Amino acid sequence: MGRNTRKRRTPLATKVVAGAAALAVGGGGLVWANFYASAHEENPAHNRTRSAGAEIATIQCPDVGQNLRDVPKGARAGVDQELAKLDKQITEAYARLASTRRDQAGDAGFVQNAILGPLKSKRTAALDRIGINIRRVGGSAPDGLDRFAECKGMVADQPDGGDDDGNGQDGQDGQDGQDGQDGQDGQDNGDQNNGDQNNGQDNGQDQGQDNGQNQGDNGNGAAGPFADDFVDINDVQPNSRDLENGLAANGEDGSTGSFTTNCGVNENNLFNSDNLIVAPGVDNGAHHTHDYVGNQDNDAFSSDEDLAGAETSCQNQGDKSTYYWPVLRLQDGTQEFDAGDLGGGAEGNVGKILKAAQAEIKFVGNQRSDVVAMPKFLRIITGDAKAFTNGVANANSSFSCTGFEDRQVTDKYVLCPEGSQVVRTSNFQSCWDGQNIDSANHRDHVAFVQQDGSCPNGFQAIPQLQVRLVYDVPTPTVENGQVQNPYAVDGFPEQLHKPITDHNDFINVMDDDLMNEVVDCINSGEDCQ
Repeated sequence: MGRNTRKRRTPLATKVVAGAAALAVGGGGLVWANFYASAHEENPAHNRTRSAGAEIATIQCPDVGQNLRDVPKGARAGVDQELAKLDKQITEAYARLASTRRDQAGDAGFVQNAILGPLKSKRTAALDRIGINIRRVGGSAPDGLDRFAECKGMVADQPDGGDDDGNGQDGQDGQDGQDGQDGQDGQDNGDQNNGDQNNGQDNGQDQGQDNGQNQGDNGNGAAGPFADDFVDINDVQPNSRDLENGLAANGEDGSTGSFTTNCGVNENNLFNSDNLIVAPGVDNGAHHTHDYVGNQDNDAFSSDEDLAGAETSCQNQGDKSTYYWPVLRLQDGTQEFDAGDLGGGAEGNVGKILKAAQAEIKFVGNQRSDVVAMPKFLRIITGDAKAFTNGVANANSSFSCTGFEDRQVTDKYVLCPEGSQVVRTSNFQSCWDGQNIDSANHRDHVAFVQQDGSCPNGFQAIPQLQVRLVYDVPTPTVENGQVQNPYAVDGFPEQLHKPITDHNDFINVMDDDLMNEVVDCINSGEDCQ
């Protein structure tokens, strides 16, 4: 499969994370796989592994970005760079966690002393720089930023996450880390080697050597998904989705029309692990690979002018919007183009990339009122790439099967019957504050409709973007608490490929004439395309 051709840097972090990944699928993989057996499996080896001290599955850190809601515009670029650095620090710490299981089994204090303690020091330095960036332009940095420095270990069967002080509220797609901030953090730059992360592994020691071949971990260092992450669609109750986010905004009253834009299924093979919304100017800002349809010039370094002047895969050439989401992969041992890259195999995102067989992109109306035009370059993120550690406050996307779409589930991947296809659905926020195309935490300028279909006070109804992706996915085999050839969304390595972390991103780059047509169609009750 092809890829975008933008030249990417290969910083020292590549060697560090790749080395850890090789440890996970190599020498350390057996312990890792035993630990990550199904939480319900009666497995003596599994229990021995846990009792030996390997209880910590991943690392849970306060989501700093969601607590920075009043960042002056002049400071946002610098703050976003530091937020990306915080994400990078977590992924590196997770890689060290995965590569040192034997040390952890022999030393109860290893995780705290060798991983979490140094991580806190690095985060403290980054938080200090966030404050400096804000004060430099005359802003007031929040008091007590250092309270977000400390992270903790998290066990595999404790997925609720979220801290009482709001640390986990709204992980969003991203503050989504980075790989290319090489010179910016002197403290970060050289110390990521941290002893045994390189431990003779020769920079990842042929990163693909075990991907997909070790059936105990599906080739990704046992970083998920696991048997408990799957559910038979027949066991999902109709209309049982229990999250308030992502309600369909349209109904029988109000503005009842729709506008469908056909932008293909990424036939041009545009992939990268950037995230322009939350990590502008940061290479590998997402730590996972995205599919792109629509705008063909979307990477971390694209300006609004670049987007406006780009080609588009949409049939209506007035729609240069960018629509992007984490790729879906089948963990079958396939060596993809990014098998050795950060964002790909070097960070646990392995296997065959599955393109959607269908990508339906539709805008609908509001139950209570007409909609107004979206401003050009409006940015919206829906779902939470860190929901496993953050909690579900902003989780949104759901999984289903064709023929069963009255059954939607957010925290499981679905097993579909023969002849049925996997469906991913995202209904975006459809209320806008009337002023801003973005906000400091990339959330506050938009909102979901309330239970009665209206927008919160001070917000206006805009067309709701609904993205429905349909995939031909071989149904995984789940037996005796193990899953073979699973599929999973790409994600931050420390999120363990949990389905709750699925998310979707959008930047509006429709020309004014087309946006006005969208609004007219929706408000007049027509179905247009």
